[in-house]
Amino acid sequence: ILFNTGAGQHILKNPLVVNSIIDKAALRRTDVILEVGPGTGNLTVKMLEKVKKVIACEIDPRLVGELQKRVQGTCLANKLEIKVGDILKTDLPFFDACVANLPYQISSPFVFKLLLHRPFFRCAILMFQREFALRLVAKPGSKLYCRLSINTQLLARVDHLMKVGKNNFRPPPKVESSVVRIEPKNPPPPINFQEWDGLVRIAFVRKNKTLSAAFKSSAVEQLLDHNYRIHCSLHNTEIPENFKIAEKIQTVLKDTGYSEKRARSMDIDDFIRLLHGFNSEGIHFS
Repeated sequence: ILFNTGAGQHILKNPLVVNSIIDKAALRRTDVILEVGPGTGNLTVKMLEKVKKVIACEIDPRLVGELQKRVQGTCLANKLEIKVGDILKTDLPFFDACVANLPYQISSPFVFKLLLHRPFFRCAILMFQREFALRLVAKPGSKLYCRLSINTQLLARVDHLMKVGKNNFRPPPKVESSVVRIEPKNPPPPINFQEWDGLVRIAFVRKNKTLSAAFKSSAVEQLLDHNYRIHCSLHNTEIPENFKIAEKIQTVLKDTGYSEKRARSMDIDDFIRLLHGFNSEGIHFS
């Protein structure tokens, strides 16, 4: 098979790495496992030996054929369910854990699709591009700390498990890789995620700017003014004629003590306090 590297097809060929991933997933006999991008099935076959069922999602019909051939006529065949199509456009099935060597270009949207999925799953063991993996686990003040870091850590516990060199794949990718464990927080934090993400998005557009400066953008002021007017009309609140949203925003930032803070050094608790400060003044982000 000619692998399509443009579609992120880098097959994990080293059996030691495959076994290590499976060990770290702590699979149980009763588990239903979701695998995305099974490729030729090196990870799939090993998991089928240990679990009740593997649901493998693959977009490339050629690889689906390879995977079917590999289990045909064995006792593993009836434990494998293959879904053909784009995982980002498909409703996720019920599963206990997700184990995958992901196509790297879907990393970010897939992580959030996973974390917002219900019912909760136990954990995900995922292979990512090294830099993406380090962003997931980055802490405030670190150079790699970004919106991805704080959003993921709001919804889950994230651990970097191991580095995987490019020579463990066929064909080798241009970048180094890492395996990460993601465990959703259950119950989830009592926060409206759309609201939260709206705030974090504004703060991290220029993470080195002070929040006072970040909120002075005319696009941000327009959005918050529009949302504020909707909020007031829903609550029958009169808006004074000389009302300026810019002044109200700066007042909230000063009162909460975040006016001169920068997103790069703020943690989850800081953003929760800030969101509460805005919401209690009728300013919403979604």
